[in-house]
Amino acid sequence: MEESNKLLKIRKQKIQELKDSGVSLYPNDFRVTATIKELNRIIDDNPEVMGEDGKNFSVAGRMMAVNKFGKSSFIRFKDRTGQIQGYLQKKAIGDKDYDLFKKLDVGDFIGITGPLFKTRTGEKTILAKEFRLISKAVRALPEKFHGIKDPEKRYRQRYLDLIMNNDTKDIFIKRSKTVSVLRKFFEEKGFMEVETPMMQPLPGGAEATPFKTWHNALGMELFLRIAPELYLKRLVVGGFEKVFEINRNFRNEGVSTKHNPEFTMVEFYQAYANYEDLMDLTEEMFAHVAKEVTGSEKFEYQGDVINFGGKWKRLPMMDSLFEIGGVSKNILDDTEALLAFAEKKGITITKKERHGKILTKLFDSLVEPNLIQPTFVTGYPVEVSPLSRKNDDNPELTDRFELFIAGKEIANGFSELNDPSDQYDRFFDQAAQRKEGETEAHIMDSDYIEALEYGMPPTAGEGIGIDRLVMLLTNSPSIREVILFPHMKKSS
Repeated sequence: MEESNKLLKIRKQKIQELKDSGVSLYPNDFRVTATIKELNRIIDDNPEVMGEDGKNFSVAGRMMAVNKFGKSSFIRFKDRTGQIQGYLQKKAIGDKDYDLFKKLDVGDFIGITGPLFKTRTGEKTILAKEFRLISKAVRALPEKFHGIKDPEKRYRQRYLDLIMNNDTKDIFIKRSKTVSVLRKFFEEKGFMEVETPMMQPLPGGAEATPFKTWHNALGMELFLRIAPELYLKRLVVGGFEKVFEINRNFRNEGVSTKHNPEFTMVEFYQAYANYEDLMDLTEEMFAHVAKEVTGSEKFEYQGDVINFGGKWKRLPMMDSLFEIGGVSKNILDDTEALLAFAEKKGITITKKERHGKILTKLFDSLVEPNLIQPTFVTGYPVEVSPLSRKNDDNPELTDRFELFIAGKEIANGFSELNDPSDQYDRFFDQAAQRKEGETEAHIMDSDYIEALEYGMPPTAGEGIGIDRLVMLLTNSPSIREVILFPHMKKSS
């Protein structure tokens, strides 16, 4: 820290000297005519423009390395599209600008105008005929060889992470492309993109603890949304039969490699469809996204080769408990036996938990981590699916699936409950659970019930975690790697 402060002091002294000599440190009149990516392509495709008397280009970027040789120097600088070498000669740019260049530092933004050429070793280079300082950096960049290795520093100072680590930059380029491909996929399928409230009078659509705020003018408490579901289904009632929203959700929960209190999902609803239709659509969607973003339906994630191609496994939840979780079929309907089994396995479940919740917690611990290849788990208990349609053959289960890949839940979808009477009873039961201490249970939403009473067509809906999908496509072990500015405790 002492060395860093000393370096900062030296930098500030240099900046003052530059100011005193009349140098403009932050001009705004340099205009770029080409990106570095475009320059590299021009060199490859149009060699006739190269040479000292060739066409001049104006390019700008951040200096990342400097090699000085008396009256000439090589620099390496980069913009958002790539990196290129620059060659500066005192005789070409003049004494004044060359002297200024020698006072600059790695990290400063510079502008160069000149023609293109290749060095004897084949290095693509721009020859400076004009040189400008266009933004002076006060602080020194991290030492390039070591870069930024400390994850906490990388997350807190993401801008430095992006400057120094190309792998990080590539992750967020892929994230942007993933969202773009998803949006185009839905639009081509006839879905309309919509926006629903992020501040809601009642938190609904998921079991989670919300963040609370207060609206002064309305004099009322509002909640940051935990899910857009109930508003999107209101739109289906209103006649928008295929809608999607790329949305930010907020849940007041802990942070982990899989959780951030602010996260991104795409949620979509389709009238006259059921949960099986959405499983088919999801297979098609994920294969398409993987191919567009990574170039293949197969990719590596943390040592496993994940395959998004073909048909995916569809596994009933109850079957998964005994096939993978080791729960005997004989005790699946026996609450006390399940509690004893959980205790034996070291899984904490309180005796007040309802039967469906016990089954789900056993699944979370014993089955979920083992689902590596894409797997749809179907048939969730009604008790943990208050917005899902009951299965016609077994009304204790619902027409619902969750998608698991690499031991993580990636998506949740179901045939929607459109019977207002049944929905009222489910909300009423959820309210009873809240009284029993289940703080994340749903709240009675009378306005939503009223909307259903006007009639909602048979509908299926699904939510997909974009952060977790990007984790898979970029081989990132933690959700913090794919969120530009993840939430963290205040630094001491």
